[in-house]
Amino acid sequence: MPKKRRAKSNDDSDEKPRRKKSRAPLGGSFGRWLLRAVLLAAIWGGIFVAGFVGYCALDLPDIHQVTQAKKRPSITLEADDGTVFARFGDLYGDHMTLDDVPKYVPEAIIAIEDRRFYHHFGIDPFGILRAGIRNVFAGHLVQGGSTLTQQLAKNLFLSPDRTAKRKSQGMILAVELEHNYTKDQILTAYMNRVYLGSGAYGVDAAAHTYFGKSAHDVNLREAAILAGLLRAPSKFSPLHDPALAMERAKTVLQAMVEADSITDHERRAAIANAPAPAHKPGPAGDGKYFADWVADQIEPFVEDTSQDIVVKTTLNLNLERMAERHVDAVLAKQNGHDVSQGALITLANDGAVKAMVGGRNYTESQFNRATQAKRQPGSAFKPIVYLAAIEQGLQPDDIIADAPITLGHWSPENFDGRYRGNVTAREALAESINTVAVRVFQKAGAAKVIETARALGITSDLERDPALALGASEVTPLELTGAYASLAADGRAVTPYAIKEISNRQGQVLFRHADVTLPVVVSASAVEILTGMMEEVVRTGTGKRAALGERAVAGKTGTSSDYRDAWFLGFTGDYTTGVWLGNDDDTPMRKITGGSLPALLWHDFMIEAETGLPERPLLAGSSGSVGEDVSKSLSDFISGILDGK
Repeated sequence: MPKKRRAKSNDDSDEKPRRKKSRAPLGGSFGRWLLRAVLLAAIWGGIFVAGFVGYCALDLPDIHQVTQAKKRPSITLEADDGTVFARFGDLYGDHMTLDDVPKYVPEAIIAIEDRRFYHHFGIDPFGILRAGIRNVFAGHLVQGGSTLTQQLAKNLFLSPDRTAKRKSQGMILAVELEHNYTKDQILTAYMNRVYLGSGAYGVDAAAHTYFGKSAHDVNLREAAILAGLLRAPSKFSPLHDPALAMERAKTVLQAMVEADSITDHERRAAIANAPAPAHKPGPAGDGKYFADWVADQIEPFVEDTSQDIVVKTTLNLNLERMAERHVDAVLAKQNGHDVSQGALITLANDGAVKAMVGGRNYTESQFNRATQAKRQPGSAFKPIVYLAAIEQGLQPDDIIADAPITLGHWSPENFDGRYRGNVTAREALAESINTVAVRVFQKAGAAKVIETARALGITSDLERDPALALGASEVTPLELTGAYASLAADGRAVTPYAIKEISNRQGQVLFRHADVTLPVVVSASAVEILTGMMEEVVRTGTGKRAALGERAVAGKTGTSSDYRDAWFLGFTGDYTTGVWLGNDDDTPMRKITGGSLPALLWHDFMIEAETGLPERPLLAGSSGSVGEDVSKSLSDFISGILDGK
């Protein structure tokens, strides 16, 4: 019988026993994996950060140019009384050290912008953390974490772009600045280079701009206002909103108390000594349209455009503010007449622009409707037509038929649809009768009408068409107001101008407007006749709403087809003022004629503008007109001889 095999036990086996693998707890394996992942992420993160920093550092500027920052030349505009009302470019004052200004000037800056300035290395981690926590709890950005050094680096060397690269470069430059310069040097550079609004860079330029004094002489309240500008120069400007600027200054003063820079008693004293808020300009803003217009004219008068210049202008700030206020009031209370824009220009008898409103709100639209918008003048062009005919013999009492007239395919109609039969030329202009104006145009001839318009300063294209009699060719409000000013000057060539003098910062005069006798371009006697007819427009005609009581006024209304444009232009012995109302998209207004809102606006503005001025007859500036007519005739005679006539 075969023997049974005995099963081998593990002990009897010739094979080596297998070791049983022990399994580590699950948590330990995950912990090692997580540690390796964190280390790997840190390594790659470090590589990425180093690479990004290297990339950002490739085009970093040279920080040693910190005192050599370039600037645009500044243009400072002064009104006719010497008041500064606008600036363009970059205005820098004298370089100020920390010893040159009261100690509360740098203290105010540090207290509100970077209280840990003397305790960080250019970047403030605690400040960043604090700002982050405040922003999270507020739900929006209420505080930034950048230091003064970072702000200096950004302002001097970097673009304002909100990109990761720009922010990283700002940090790198801040650290480098701190490594190469002392804290006082950095603070001094910041104080002299920071932008503080209205074109002013640095505390000295800002002190001159806002307070008319050197930064050396500012008081504690003024220092707080300057420091308050750092957050938003335009918003907290004491020129634009004095009350808001003072509220911001109170925040700065409180921050100075918390930083132990001043006592609470000093804070209360600074607030108590604050003057009442000054005038806050209206929507257009103290001549901003005028300022832009002037800035565009400067270059031909200045050879070296790299220097800072001061431009003395003709603007009368009182009249300008009146004009802005009245234009805004009329447009705000137009009671559903669908009129959204307006323009107003006032000229002195020599053509000096005293007020210019180019639109309802400069902030919303910088398009200057006074100088850039070409619109149909309607019947406001008729005085030029009548003047051309008067120079050829038309008299105010001449009888002209108000009856239907057809010229080719065109049959002009009167505004009211009625015909009056025979009327005098004076009545026809006063009532703005279209059919008579067309007949007067035919009597004078298109060539003569256009020649007269050119002589009075109209430069826009004029169609040689009978419709020109009714103002079908477009002109700018400035052109037409200038033409009326030439009438107010007895037919002299009045050219609107704004610049009286240009000088550099050293006081050297670069240009000065020459006071010259204006040449006579149309007959003074013809202008005198026309002026009498235009007075009738205001006394009994379509311009009655523009009457100024006993003060003599000559003017004319104008309304283009479908109520798209409405005008009133007129002059007294002191000023010539033109008003236009309409819409930018040329849509019709609701029944607005030149004799309605424009005449009322003209009246309201002019009655205030003339307050306190003695009553003067029209054409009072025409001394020597007869002699000048003789001179013109002699000139024409000599020209005829030279031309072989």
